Amino acid sequence: MPAFPSIAHVAITVTDLERSTRWYAALFAADPVLDEDEEIGGFHHTVFALDGGQLFGLHTHPSPVDGDFDERRPGLDHVSFGCQDRAELAAWQARLEGLGLAHGGIVDAHYGSGLSFRDPDGIALEFFAPPS
Repeated sequence: MPAFPSIAHVAITVTDLERSTRWYAALFAADPVLDEDEEIGGFHHTVFALDGGQLFGLHTHPSPVDGDFDERRPGLDHVSFGCQDRAELAAWQARLEGLGLAHGGIVDAHYGSGLSFRDPDGIALEFFAPPS
């Protein structure tokens, strides 16, 4: 049996593609590497290339469904970005503050430390570092 593969990409659906593209471009300090309409399905996707060969995509759909993101609803709870250690986590906290983005502060637990924040659609995001 082969080893279970790492996550190749995450794609989230957003309500305002231009707003979310600007927001994520500032967070990632990078421009999208792909911005196109899909021929099949009629949705649009914008994709950012992250370190480690991972991709992060923003999607819009021709027939969106109303409703706000809520991690208590079945589906996505949050997306977490891995940090090497708590010092890197603190650097991301400073970056979020420099961008004027609200966050919940670093929370330490026996299994690691997390820094939670939300994107313009309220999607829960986190930076996470393993315990030291």
